[in-house]
Amino acid sequence: MAEPEFQQAYQEIVSALEESTLFEKKPEYKKVLPIVSVPERIIQFRVTWEDDNGVQQVAPGYRVQYNSSKGPYKGGLRFHPSVNLSILKFLGFEQIFKNALTGLDMGGAKGGLCVDLKTKSDNEIRRICYAFMRELSHHIGQDTDVPAGDIGVGGREIGYLFGAYRSYRNSWEGVLTGKGLNWGGSLIRPEATGYGCVYFTQAMIDYATNGKESFQGKRVAISGSGNVAQFAALKAIELGAIVVSLSDSKGCIISEDGITSEHVAAIAEAKIKFKSLEQIVGEYSAFAENKVKYIAGARPWLNAGAVDIALPCATQNEVSGDEAKGLIASGVKFVSEGSNMGCTAEALQAFETARSSAKSPNEAVWYAVGKAANCGGVACSGLEMAQNSQRRRWSRDDVDQALKKIMVNCFNDCVKAAEEYSNEPNQNTLPSIVKGANIAGFIKVADAMIDQGEVF
Repeated sequence: MAEPEFQQAYQEIVSALEESTLFEKKPEYKKVLPIVSVPERIIQFRVTWEDDNGVQQVAPGYRVQYNSSKGPYKGGLRFHPSVNLSILKFLGFEQIFKNALTGLDMGGAKGGLCVDLKTKSDNEIRRICYAFMRELSHHIGQDTDVPAGDIGVGGREIGYLFGAYRSYRNSWEGVLTGKGLNWGGSLIRPEATGYGCVYFTQAMIDYATNGKESFQGKRVAISGSGNVAQFAALKAIELGAIVVSLSDSKGCIISEDGITSEHVAAIAEAKIKFKSLEQIVGEYSAFAENKVKYIAGARPWLNAGAVDIALPCATQNEVSGDEAKGLIASGVKFVSEGSNMGCTAEALQAFETARSSAKSPNEAVWYAVGKAANCGGVACSGLEMAQNSQRRRWSRDDVDQALKKIMVNCFNDCVKAAEEYSNEPNQNTLPSIVKGANIAGFIKVADAMIDQGEVF
């Protein structure tokens, strides 16, 4: 069976490892790659429910439990009509190394359901969640597998899923993350992926400019308008940036003067009701007053004008090779993926070429892959798991400071691995975070697998 998304993710890490000196310096690691690339287990099951018209519906459900050498399986649940095994294997494979980069004890997994919730009532969504958890509950637990949300699975769905698990298993435990604050959730968790992406990017800016620059005054293009994009935008605005774009599957909005926190709040409110950006811009007067332009059928990258920072925060393969070249031409200096594998292979190559061929760090375009730049979400999930185990809740500041520390440590690990193993001829430019993230994450997982006798 063709699995293009998984093959793309697999090839990215293979290329990073084979083009480095890692296997030359530590040949025992080469035996790990073919083993870690095969999931420990794949669970596929039938999900049936009754729709609002009393008609029985059915959809395939999945959980790919990829690797548990570093801790309980950990990764999101995606409810979307595009869900298939290739996408979930790619996401689960990425999740192994992303989770390792957080420094927390978590393995990698991903799951989901091939369904479109946009056409469903709250009652039907509740029935779908209970039906999905009826089977999944047999395969998860706080020390076994701890799912979270993803596309199509937000706070409402996590609540239904947690209630279903508690009902079926007669157990209140930290089996899901992204829970409500009143029943085991963590402060900062909804914000964590977006905030963490900005914190990682700030670490890149600090390193590249020797601490002389920040987000202040930078023009930032962001794609997406869901959870990750919203909080990335809000944190960037808080740090003094000018956010010039957001998008959804039908088009994008562009604002030369900058999208405001009020705009983001209006989008967040409307998105819960599944409204499109086109509808939101037309219904809220604040968008007209701030000269926000909606462009149907377009992504922001070739429409945002001159930008300093690009944060893809929508979905996989949302930046093409031509769009990457357009961003480079528009002056972009930092690109960080808030989404998983947000750039196509051609886009990744364009950004890496612009970095590796630069004569100095000032001329480089620095690109950070999602497994590093967007690991803040799962990092905060790990912090939620810790709080559940302690039966206590940390303060907002405690969680935020822990998140910042994790993102900075992740950045430092990526840079260190790149400098030690990347084997690049041009020493006058910035190190490759693509190679550094893949190498650093792989080493952490490989060491655990070798120590536990999975590879011999």
